[in-house]
Amino acid sequence: MKRVTAYLAGLLLGGLITSSVVAGNVNLTVLDESGKPLRDAVVFLESAQAKRLAKPLPLAQMAQKDKSFVPSLLVIPTGTSVSFPNIDTVRHHVYSFSPAKRFELKLYVGTPTNPVVFDQAGVVVTGCNIHDQMIAYILVVDTPFYGIATANGLVSINDVPPGDYSLRIWHSRLPVGSPAQKQALKIAGADEPVKVTLKGLRPQ
Repeated sequence: MKRVTAYLAGLLLGGLITSSVVAGNVNLTVLDESGKPLRDAVVFLESAQAKRLAKPLPLAQMAQKDKSFVPSLLVIPTGTSVSFPNIDTVRHHVYSFSPAKRFELKLYVGTPTNPVVFDQAGVVVTGCNIHDQMIAYILVVDTPFYGIATANGLVSINDVPPGDYSLRIWHSRLPVGSPAQKQALKIAGADEPVKVTLKGLRPQ
């Protein structure tokens, strides 16, 4: 009887300990140096645990429509394949010379047979060799915890386990080749509001 009681007490204690480690939501506001909301800032949380939890998406897409990339900003976990369908009636030549992923899809219409696999974290600047005004960005991250700021500079990252993280912030107005800026962030488990300022941006 004592053994059963001790066993049940152990289960109860274990349940209490487990339930106390609850993932929370991180609600961020991203500002520029003048204090204005920074739309389209990419925010992501890195840690050893986050890297273990990261999984590729089934398939992402960056189309070409009206001689523009849609979307013009894409955030994906490492290992994700991206399709580049051309919806326009003109041909496009999609490429990137970025160290994180070099690739080239020569003049084509429709959808290329093979998507491009993004297997290294980093910023990938994508362009069209025919239409110089076509620029897009793919941010490849080693974490499932990421988001893109709204017009109000707001980003919500849900279900983040407690722990110590590197909070990374990137925007297309950073100097070309700049990595995402970094600062330490401790997540305690409850919903946490965080305000961050991104410095060193190029003028609009």
